[in-house]
Amino acid sequence: MDAIHHRRSINKFKNEEPSRDIINKILEAGTWAPNHHHTEPWKFFVIRGDSREKLGNIMAETLLEKIENTDSSESQVRLEVERKKPLRAPVIITVAVSPSNNINVIEIEEVAAVASATQNMLLAIHALGLGSILRTGESAYDKRINDFFGLKGAERIFGFIYLGYPDIPPPKQSRTSFTKKTKWFE
Repeated sequence: MDAIHHRRSINKFKNEEPSRDIINKILEAGTWAPNHHHTEPWKFFVIRGDSREKLGNIMAETLLEKIENTDSSESQVRLEVERKKPLRAPVIITVAVSPSNNINVIEIEEVAAVASATQNMLLAIHALGLGSILRTGESAYDKRINDFFGLKGAERIFGFIYLGYPDIPPPKQSRTSFTKKTKWFE
């Protein structure tokens, strides 16, 4: 309950990279998520070091097609911001949905399983003393990003978990009480 109540999205990280052992613990936490028909519909990609720059370049390419005046200073700033996004944290775990082709499996259940795996990892990250934030955005759904990760067919990115040692205190937050969101049938 402590991890659930106190985990927060952290978007500023120290340059220190978590060890491979710690990252493996986070990945293992993801694999223990509930999943209908035991399809294990997730794929994880760990991005570190120079791979973050490669990802950033592809993200900038995806944005480039959507910009009308690519020569404007405003456009150049937007492209540079996009290019640097993967450099915001020392490690990124990209989480993808790899839906089963079993006709008995409903695709939304596969997405729900990957969401559960992601939540397991976010809670594990917090419990291990690290910080994280789940990000998506237009580039996450671009074909070039899928190609970068080798995703095929119905496979697609669910999100990017940026993680590392926090460089800011966790923000204060509150939630609407479950009593306002719950209806009992008895």
